[in-house]
Amino acid sequence: MTFKNKISRQEIEALPQGFFQGNIHLIDRHSSLKEAVEFLSRQKILGFDTESRPSFRKGQHYAVSLLQLATDHDAFLFRLNRLGLPPSLKKILARSSILKVGVAIHDDLGKLNGLQAFEPGAFHDLQHMAGQYGIEDRGLRKLAAIILGIRVSKAQQLSNWEGDELTPAQLRYAATDAWVCLAMYRRLTGQSEEE
Repeated sequence: MTFKNKISRQEIEALPQGFFQGNIHLIDRHSSLKEAVEFLSRQKILGFDTESRPSFRKGQHYAVSLLQLATDHDAFLFRLNRLGLPPSLKKILARSSILKVGVAIHDDLGKLNGLQAFEPGAFHDLQHMAGQYGIEDRGLRKLAAIILGIRVSKAQQLSNWEGDELTPAQLRYAATDAWVCLAMYRRLTGQSEEE
């Protein structure tokens, strides 16, 4: 399997937009946590990402607002600004039998550890994997374009992830960011979707 090593903004803009088309589950109350965690604990592999409220001042940082974990057909969005990092969710992140794949995950894991200390288990950064295929452009948007041939919108990236309500556009954006990591991993490894 060979891939381009670089891609231009113009080439990306010419690609069809890709986005998550499965079920999006917003988890913002402890009462809906158990069922979500039970489902996720039965998975072998999950797409992973986080969102934080954007900072527009130098030196200002915010904690993780949202944790996204996705399968091929279901994306779970956990509002950590309301839930904290519950022990049951922390177990998923620490479990070595569930592979979690993402892009530039070091910072995400550092921020999650700032909420609640845990030992990350079985995390895989697609940036390292892409390097093995000679891919030099390693941001999520460029990787998705090179590996999957789709354009992933970043329009919601700087939106407020701690607002009272998340918009449908925010939910789709957040779900897509986690799902696309799983889709790229499957393409790079030649794995098919799990039904």
